[in-house]
Amino acid sequence: MFAEIAVGLPIDKTFHYSIPARLETQATVGKRVWVPFGPKRVVGYIVGFAQVSDITGIKDIEGVIDDEPVLGEEMLALTRWISGYYFCSWGEAIENALPAGIRKGRTEMLQRKGREEKIYEPSFDLKLVSQQKDALQPILEALEKSLHETFLLFGITASGKTEVYLQAISFALKQGKSSIVLVPEISLTPQATERFKSRFGDQVSVIHSRLSEGMRFREWQRAKEGSARVVIGPRSALFAPVKNPGLFILDEEHETSYKQEDSPRYHARDVAIKRAGLNNAPVILGSATPSMESYYNAVQGNYKLIRLTERILKRQLPKVRIVDMKREISRRKKVVAFSLLLQEEINKAITKKKQVILFLNRRGFSTHLDCKRCGFVMKCKKCESVLVYHADLGKLTCHYCNKKVDVPKICPSCESAYMKFFGLGTQKVESELHRIFPQARIARMDTDATSRRGSHETILDDFRDGKTDILIGTQMIAKGLDYPQVTLVGVVMADTSLNVPDFRASERTFDLLTQVAGRAGRGDEPSGVIVQTYAPKHYAILSASMHDYEGFYGREIKTRRLLGFPPYYRLTKFTFRAAKSDKARQAAEDLAKRLRSVNGIKVV
Repeated sequence: MFAEIAVGLPIDKTFHYSIPARLETQATVGKRVWVPFGPKRVVGYIVGFAQVSDITGIKDIEGVIDDEPVLGEEMLALTRWISGYYFCSWGEAIENALPAGIRKGRTEMLQRKGREEKIYEPSFDLKLVSQQKDALQPILEALEKSLHETFLLFGITASGKTEVYLQAISFALKQGKSSIVLVPEISLTPQATERFKSRFGDQVSVIHSRLSEGMRFREWQRAKEGSARVVIGPRSALFAPVKNPGLFILDEEHETSYKQEDSPRYHARDVAIKRAGLNNAPVILGSATPSMESYYNAVQGNYKLIRLTERILKRQLPKVRIVDMKREISRRKKVVAFSLLLQEEINKAITKKKQVILFLNRRGFSTHLDCKRCGFVMKCKKCESVLVYHADLGKLTCHYCNKKVDVPKICPSCESAYMKFFGLGTQKVESELHRIFPQARIARMDTDATSRRGSHETILDDFRDGKTDILIGTQMIAKGLDYPQVTLVGVVMADTSLNVPDFRASERTFDLLTQVAGRAGRGDEPSGVIVQTYAPKHYAILSASMHDYEGFYGREIKTRRLLGFPPYYRLTKFTFRAAKSDKARQAAEDLAKRLRSVNGIKVV
């Protein structure tokens, strides 16, 4: 008898190891083992057994780590599917589903003493409005009958999607089923934690990458033991080993952060639907701006479409005003961060003791440094991306590999002294706000400002408690946040995502503008949104200003079909890496030649 072992390396095969007599009773499928692998000793995962093997010189398993399997049949099936669908090794897929401590072969971990756990006031089911009842009913039927169905909950901002989630989870718990709730950003986790823990108490577990290794290990164990029946977090929470998973929810399902860019390069939406299928469980995809693919699937009948078209308490969607920044420059004879209209409205809001959210999807101080003589732009030597200036560091930083370089005094290309900073980032917006509104209490929320553990929660708690007048941020603040005192939302530069060379640029712009506009008007006070742009007639911006998803979808879907983009076609990107560029280029050309011979595949 030989054990079939998967290891967490990019090798598309499993390996046979002999099972010593002393380990025969301990070695079972799903357990971790210590195995020799080349000159190293690594953690492997038993995924099966074989009676015979055509390999000679088979090595022995050195030790079995676990008393009980860390991987059940369901997780083995899911990771096997991920391996085949996303072209990674089975071992890589397995390790992606496990916390770091488990991957390192640990069986227990000490936890550092952190901040005390918050105690939340208990909350109870709210009375649903008619549309919420209609939305919840088919979900409860699927839960009761253990039907695998995918529901697209298309609800405008502040229409009460979260309460539908909560009551669906409550029903699942009464049936003895666990739930997994995914949110796209760690920044949304504190508010989601408060809502869910106040309703379900200690049954809730929160899993995300900002937790210490010890905390993630503990939360993973709680889910596996069954004490945590509701798991919340970004995409990694999808793999929590909950008992009897019966409901999967993806909030803001359109978000690109659900797609992992490192191997295995999976999309949490598709993996959630697959895992739900393995458990005969329903999936809820919730969004005010569904992805083109999801809405297309709903139109085609692959998903069940549920609509929430009204805000709770009949509140009105905020009025959106568009400012043409070309006219602003013409009138004021200079490039400015804030239009006169936005400055005036900010001043009105803070004078009335109300709060303001300003959105700019670009962090840093200046977006680039270039030479006014020869046009040279400073780029990262590794990534070829434009370097961004960060005033707090006094360095140029690559936002892809995080490489930092000193600011040159002369141009590296023509050796002139005409190097100048250009563009606008969240740091510069913050600086300008302090200059214009010295009396205002200002906070910034981007990946630079939230690098310390717990900083997300601190910034949002201060804003909720009224300690902050103006919150500036990137896409972290564009969704999910619910603060009734916010009466003004300003989009400093709406074109940032519009000019990205990506076929989804228009969709991304529409989503961000619609979502950030939805942060306003959640209280009883009149509220508004001001969008600053150099492309005021673009259909993505106009549709967002009118909160018109169907209008945008109708225009965008025609373009997608005409140009051969998703959801009508599938795109696959192959990346080649080698020590020498010639080898990578040759391998790419060889594969391209083979693919061109396959009917129905277009290679670019």
